[in-house]
Amino acid sequence: MNANENQIYHDSAIKHVSGKSVYINDMNAPSDMLHGKVVYSPYAHAKILSFNLEKALQVKGVHGILSYKDIPGANQMGPVFHDEPCLAENIVNFIGQAVFLIAAESKEIAAKAEKLIEIEYEPLIPITTIEEAIANNQLLSVPRIINRGNANDAMQKAKHVLKGILKTGAQEHWYLETQTSLCIPDEMNEMMVYSSTQNPNETQAIVAEVLGIPRNEVIVEIRRMGGAFGGKETQGNHTAAWAALLANYTKRPVKIHLFRDDDQVMTGKRHRFISDYEIGFDDEGMITAYKVNLNADAGATADLSMAILERAVLHADGSYFIPDISVIGKAWKTNLPSNTAFRGFGGPQGIAVIENAIDRMARFLKKDATEIRFRNFYGITDRNTTHYEEEVENNRLFTIFEQIIQSSDYHKRKKEIAEFNSKNEFYKKGMALTPVKFGISFTTAFLNQAGALVNIYQDGTVLVNHGGTEMGQGLHTKMQQIAALELGISHEYIKVNATNTSKVPNASATAASSGSDMNGMAVKNAIDIIKLRLIEIAIDEFNKKKHPNPSNAEDIVFHNNFIFDKLHPDRILPFKELVMMAYLQQKSLSSTGYYKTPNIHYNRDTGKGHPFHYYGFGMAVSEIQVDVLTGNHKILRTDILHDTGKSINEAIDIGQVEGGFIQGVGWCTTEDIKWDTNGKLLNHSPDTYKIPTVQDIPADFRTTLLKDAPNYNTIRQSKAVGEPPLMLAFSVWLAIKDAISAVGNHEIEPDFSLPATNEVILKSIEKIKLSGK
Repeated sequence: MNANENQIYHDSAIKHVSGKSVYINDMNAPSDMLHGKVVYSPYAHAKILSFNLEKALQVKGVHGILSYKDIPGANQMGPVFHDEPCLAENIVNFIGQAVFLIAAESKEIAAKAEKLIEIEYEPLIPITTIEEAIANNQLLSVPRIINRGNANDAMQKAKHVLKGILKTGAQEHWYLETQTSLCIPDEMNEMMVYSSTQNPNETQAIVAEVLGIPRNEVIVEIRRMGGAFGGKETQGNHTAAWAALLANYTKRPVKIHLFRDDDQVMTGKRHRFISDYEIGFDDEGMITAYKVNLNADAGATADLSMAILERAVLHADGSYFIPDISVIGKAWKTNLPSNTAFRGFGGPQGIAVIENAIDRMARFLKKDATEIRFRNFYGITDRNTTHYEEEVENNRLFTIFEQIIQSSDYHKRKKEIAEFNSKNEFYKKGMALTPVKFGISFTTAFLNQAGALVNIYQDGTVLVNHGGTEMGQGLHTKMQQIAALELGISHEYIKVNATNTSKVPNASATAASSGSDMNGMAVKNAIDIIKLRLIEIAIDEFNKKKHPNPSNAEDIVFHNNFIFDKLHPDRILPFKELVMMAYLQQKSLSSTGYYKTPNIHYNRDTGKGHPFHYYGFGMAVSEIQVDVLTGNHKILRTDILHDTGKSINEAIDIGQVEGGFIQGVGWCTTEDIKWDTNGKLLNHSPDTYKIPTVQDIPADFRTTLLKDAPNYNTIRQSKAVGEPPLMLAFSVWLAIKDAISAVGNHEIEPDFSLPATNEVILKSIEKIKLSGK
């Protein structure tokens, strides 16, 4: 393939579907490998009064059972705050909290030993809801607050005011590969950790901390994950720490691969929110004031809850300019597993509230919600600063809106839906258009950095290492493509190797949709350094003949496996030949690369700053049909137009847009997580937890990337694509609400929440019917 072509195949097209991709659980197990098992608490809140491991230790094939007393380093694996013990000491705070670790010769032996462990608990009263946490003042940390103008005064002056409460539910990550780690002890204190983690650097740090050794004794490697979606940003550390403790104790390799049910019981979810809001507006639907209190369920410990809450607060404005706004975010502790990162990282919970509020405004004013949204979009030259005082530059909202209204036949179909609803009693259709404006960067400024290592070998082949991790999103494919384009050689000559902390240290997590942005720039930086060395050699070679017009560095081009002078195309060298010349002239063909995102800053005390490098934009129009008798719904058609800048790989980006959208559809419709009052997860397996299936994909699914929209000051003028499309699923959620509203001829506001399950839909319809009597 020519290096200037825009597409190369995703790794999955070659390896995954043929079964050749090797995940940690597929690796050839060392002959002396032991199986690790985590024994966890059956109580959401209880004191540990006593325990006895003697009988369990006598089981043949058991090589060790560890409690907190056996941890050589710190009993701690909190990623930000040290509030998360590796193994419970005197108290347990959620069902699924690790108490003991077993190393045995088989899973069956480990299970037998678990049954013989004697432990006495004293159950305590658990807190399992946000309402209970608020009532018991279980505030996790200092609230996150952003104010602009005076929302209280503006609300009093508003022509119309609506108040409400919105509940948004949790969501299970449901990665295909559950939490997995294989740890192999080496000489002295060294530990080789193969971990399904989005954050090898942090995994390295946590493992070193629990073992009580420096980080340079620990190497973490990950070639690929079978999905992650944020669930392995911090919580992949847990299995690595547990496996490392067992491997260190037994001096044998140990693998922990969680059973699906255990994975769902033990790990955190997307944060549940309860948000109360008040919105002021005029007769035309212009928002004049907005107040919102975002209350998040953090779970038992902090994990990343405060950063997630912060992004929710930063995205509470959605795509809309609001002159007077007050946003308060609070995270509350409950006796559930610590909730954690999930695609969107708080953004969806913040945006859901303003989108629902606008939907209510439209019904109140008897206007189309799409009209209200358009009126309130951030402007181009004015009305274009956020509530945290960052200017919304290169605003694509109006361009996307104009194109998708036309391409989706929005107005024509809206009339057809109204006609359909007037003639049908038991089926109702609904349609909604929703936008997304999503900030790209880590809001913790120092995390916006990346590293890379590029080696060119004597045969002209190239090996690339970078700090990002591959979880199915196509990051390694994009890095291969970037390296090919920057070196001007065919991608077949380039290999992207497993992410390894000994090759690229101190890397940030592959998260915040920034994997391609940051690691791509780091790879480019390393290649640029090597190219300078190669250019110097090429110029010397070209100028051996005394030309009247000698070659200059700025005229040297790398293209199509050759290096040449663009002003004198006859001066040309094959890439492989130039590489060998560099080697013979004792020039380094290896370089590290580094990148830090420019101009990122945010003051949490004032709620002001420039936390994002740029914004991703997109819109979706979805049409659905609801069965009024069963609450079942079908997505008839979805049109998506999404801004990816100058796409590096359109096929991968479209896959991310559609995949993110469908995952969002799951959160908005079918993925309803249930706990009982004792903190027990009731639906923790594939037969009771409903992720989207092929039946949930729109029957007519039209996805387009915005054309002619380069994003300057990023790698090859591209944009991040991982998270923003998830929020386009609000078009389905609010289309369902539109169909419910049609039952009462749009005269009665539906009682609505997220997810809009069959139960929610039926209850809302029943309430409308009763109100109409």
